[in-house]
Amino acid sequence: MSTENEGTAAPTPPAAPSVPPAPASETQDAAPAPAVGEPVTQQLPPTPAPGTEPTQQIPPAQAPPAYGQAAAQAAPAYDQAAAPAAHGAEGWPPPPPTVPAYGAGGGHGGGAWGAPLTADGAPVPKPKGRGGLIAAVLVAALLAGGIGGSVGYWAAERSNNGTGSTTISATNSPKDLKREAGSIAGLAAGALPSVVTIEASAGDGEGGTGTGFVYDQQGHILTNNHVVASAANGGKLFATFSDGKRYDAEVVGRAQGYDVAVLKLKTPPAGLKPLPLGDSDKVAVGDSTIAIGAPFGLSNTVTTGIVSAKNRPVASGDGSGSKNSYMSALQTDASINPGNSGGPLLDGRGAVIGINSAIQSAGNGGFGGGQAGSIGLGFAIPVNQAKNVAESLIKTGKPVYPVISVSVDLQAKSEGAKISEQGAAANELVDPNGPAGKAGLKPGDVITEFGGKPVDSGPTLISMIWTYKPGDTVKLTYLRGGKPTTVDITLGSRVGDK
Repeated sequence: MSTENEGTAAPTPPAAPSVPPAPASETQDAAPAPAVGEPVTQQLPPTPAPGTEPTQQIPPAQAPPAYGQAAAQAAPAYDQAAAPAAHGAEGWPPPPPTVPAYGAGGGHGGGAWGAPLTADGAPVPKPKGRGGLIAAVLVAALLAGGIGGSVGYWAAERSNNGTGSTTISATNSPKDLKREAGSIAGLAAGALPSVVTIEASAGDGEGGTGTGFVYDQQGHILTNNHVVASAANGGKLFATFSDGKRYDAEVVGRAQGYDVAVLKLKTPPAGLKPLPLGDSDKVAVGDSTIAIGAPFGLSNTVTTGIVSAKNRPVASGDGSGSKNSYMSALQTDASINPGNSGGPLLDGRGAVIGINSAIQSAGNGGFGGGQAGSIGLGFAIPVNQAKNVAESLIKTGKPVYPVISVSVDLQAKSEGAKISEQGAAANELVDPNGPAGKAGLKPGDVITEFGGKPVDSGPTLISMIWTYKPGDTVKLTYLRGGKPTTVDITLGSRVGDK
């Protein structure tokens, strides 16, 4: 299945020389797909086999300009998005109309608030406004006009009888509005102080905005690799908390293949509160979810949904095919957009069950032809896996990957993960001294089960392998000449990204 790393869709990954495939360079956010006008009718494209659809990492979002600024507002991607064109000569959105003074001309529609009524008691008709405004602005204008009409009518009535009251109250209103600690509002209030908006910038100006959360009291922040990749080598990183306080940060370690990174605040404040970590293995489909992040640069945004599925094989990347990340993801319908990358996915108790990392988009351009946004298909790295990666990065600065030491054909159309038969020498396609070679596997074999679960593609196999640790023993079933064979295989290890 293809996913989108909070940002751009990645094409079907090409054949890789080994499992897990070694990326050629650090992951970067892919450019968003251009906007496409929707026809009156549209045929649905064929659905790709699970594990083969391209996905996109959520790119960082750019901060919008001040309200009313002449520059166009940036629409950030899951770590960065392109800015839509300015509306006319003004920035988008344009500044609200000036609120007119009572009795002055130039109110909504050109008339004054509190203007006299016509002979039949109706307000004076208002001339038509300018066309070309989008619905959001029209709604705001209509609301303002409605308020003006009401105020004018009340003022006229008051002047006639000299009586009236400006107090409007709801009946049976509670004196104090209290929210339970276990409500969504209560959970969000408890989690937001431990979530940060990450600004990453490289020396050439490349970068964007993503999200992270407090991992421990020493100031470590857990996020996505693609959120900070642009600033990893000589760039600048800043983390801003919900109270507006901003801190310099630095990269402790990155795992491109897992799409996980750990930062550290250079001068961490006292009293940091790490978010509690849940158990992603015990999550059930239908469980409530809460996503926190900075979609399109809007920090401290909270959205809700459910766990839509588990163990989704997701390959997300920058579109080059050589920088893909793989995960056996938690799927959620909580709204996730560019800028949510690296943020926590919480369960109904407020514990972290995943790191929001990728979205599947419909292929349109989203805001102003920029990066696409949420269609209810978001994917998160299970926190159990992310925790293992984070501990390794904190201790050594390098990721450790479990491997079976074979090269998998990622473009094969077989019902399973086919071991490559060409492209290298046989001892490179299957290392005779590696886990798979010792178990008797050969080039051309098709792996159909791993750990008792069906394997339908190369990306699915990689996603499954990376849920384990080096040294784990797992049952593997493969086909040779149509005959199934099941063996026990002890996973090896590879240190670092290649």
